[in-house]
This record gives sequence, C-alpha cells and structure tokens, in this order.
Amino acid sequence: MKTLKEVAVGQTVTVRRLSGKGPVKRRIMDMGITKGVDIYVRKVAPLGDPVEVTVRGYELSLRKADAEMIEVE
Repeated sequence: MKTLKEVAVGQTVTVRRLSGKGPVKRRIMDMGITKGVDIYVRKVAPLGDPVEVTVRGYELSLRKADAEMIEVE
C-alpha cells in the first residue's frame, strides 16, 4: 500500500487508512482527511516538504511526516 507522500503531482487518490496515533491522527482527521475521501496532489515543494493537496474543495499543506501516515490507493 502506498502513502500520500509517494503520490505524484497531478494525481487524485482515495484515502484507505490513517496510520497515525493519538493527537496526530486526530489533527489529520480534523483537517477533513478521513477514510474514503479523495485527495488531489497539487504540488510538492522543491525539497519535498510540504506537499500541497486539495481535500473536500479546499487547499491544504501537509508535512512529509504527516503525508506518510495517510495510506491511499
């Protein structure tokens, strides 16, 4: 299973699972990233951090460490 960190720019993926624990997982879910939601990867900063995505119609920047916790397909 691949993570959001591995997704190429311009791709749309669907969230399968969140692997974070406790407050980190809660924060990701509070941003609207939950199982079954589509995420469009808009761009990745030159050094790879952060990743800019569109979720539920709004734009969001995620750290690589957070993107790694989001399993997608």
